[in-house]
Amino acid sequence: MAKTRPTPKVVCDAGPLIHLDELESLDLLADFDVVMVPDIVWREVAQHRADALGRAAADLTRVEVSLPGEAGFQILIRALSLDAGEQAALALMRQYPQAILLTDDAAARLAAQQLGMRVHGTLGVLLRAVRRGQRTPEEVLALLHAIPRQTTLYIRPDLLNAVIARVQQEFGPG
Repeated sequence: MAKTRPTPKVVCDAGPLIHLDELESLDLLADFDVVMVPDIVWREVAQHRADALGRAAADLTRVEVSLPGEAGFQILIRALSLDAGEQAALALMRQYPQAILLTDDAAARLAAQQLGMRVHGTLGVLLRAVRRGQRTPEEVLALLHAIPRQTTLYIRPDLLNAVIARVQQEFGPG
């Protein structure tokens, strides 16, 4: 499988790290040049999936993050009830506006979009894996089918089915 030029930077929230580990697919993050993990997110992942951070084939960069005190940012995070990890990930994204935020939290995704940030989640990483030749379409379809029984990721069945159909349509039946 051919590998193309990596994406420069991503900032990870806990969800994709945990869910990719549950799918034994943390290696998909190795395709990014830099994978930044806010310190508080690092601790959250370590609490829920103690071995995940050590299993990551990617170089994960642990970053200490200070939250901005500006009113607009504070209003947005309060309005969306974002937890400390999501706040730290968004704050780090503000320092690296060309990066991609990886989060599976709907409210964090909404906040990122409101702030003009690029955002993807576990599903986006899986779709990217097939497009970039990290996994075959059949492997990605198997991972997508495994999500409900093998991970703690909650995803609406209709959304998951739509993503499965998209992979089948774009890359052939699996």
